[in-house]
Amino acid sequence: MKNKPTVLIIEDDVALNEAYVTILKTAYENVFTAFNGEEALQVAEQHNPDVIFLDLRMPVMDGIGFLESYQPKEKHPDVHIVVFSNYDMQAEVDKAYDLGAERYVLKALATPSSLLKIVNDLS
Repeated sequence: MKNKPTVLIIEDDVALNEAYVTILKTAYENVFTAFNGEEALQVAEQHNPDVIFLDLRMPVMDGIGFLESYQPKEKHPDVHIVVFSNYDMQAEVDKAYDLGAERYVLKALATPSSLLKIVNDLS
């Protein structure tokens, strides 16, 4: 993995998206965002992220749709995917793990230091 990881945040809530970017940009210069899975596919193709924070519930294309299209296990085995959600959605989380996600973080428990630690641990 690179010395300075590239991070992609896929989150449809504008305020949360901006907060996560602000937090992660304190330590990493290559932080990109998308507001749905479809947009995220394009951003991921352009920037080859090392770590992806992925919301599961989004308009246009949800997190599961993104994982099915992006195919991290088959096409992007070096990317680390962290599923982000505010919901107790065990079936969706299990499916995300099956599709290549490595971690699950409740948004309500995501502090600035925990986000930075996740990126540090994975990169």
